Amino acid sequence: MRALVVVAVLVVCVAAFLAWRSRPQVTPAPPVASVSAAPPAAASSAPPRLVVSVVGKVQRPGLVDLLPGARVADAITAAGGLLPGAEPTGLNLARKVVDGEMIAVGIPAPPGAAPPGAGGGSGGGGPVNLNTATVAELQTLPGIGQVLAQRIIDYRDRHGGFRAVTDLRQVEGIGDAKFAQLKDRVTV
Repeated sequence: MRALVVVAVLVVCVAAFLAWRSRPQVTPAPPVASVSAAPPAAASSAPPRLVVSVVGKVQRPGLVDLLPGARVADAITAAGGLLPGAEPTGLNLARKVVDGEMIAVGIPAPPGAAPPGAGGGSGGGGPVNLNTATVAELQTLPGIGQVLAQRIIDYRDRHGGFRAVTDLRQVEGIGDAKFAQLKDRVTV
């Protein structure tokens, strides 16, 4: 009887050892090499994508997803390209797009809107678009010199554009008085 108990204990020990040995093994993943030269904090502050509406004479009008820094030409390509016979005349294909903007290809702009590809509409006396205006166009506004115009563009580049005219107050050098002068002369 003792021999039978010893054999049974031996069989249980061998079975337990084999079961323990055949369990799944955890293999750690290799470390991920960093490809980005920017620090992680800077990478997380950049917008992950831009969403732009492309309408008019393109293959697939509608919303397109673009990477930050994309140009009008990239938006048209993402919409399937131009329809046969469509002309991008009047569009600045090299202009960087801003999240939430609409690009009209080969159709007239809605009433009151700046013509397609216009920087800010200062030539026609209309409001200056904070999201597309150049330094020269911003300088046509009262009290805006070259330094302040550059600060507005720097703010626009850092924050992915202006969401509302009131965002202009966040630009260094624009206080309540200057904002009151500008609020009816600018648009987003």
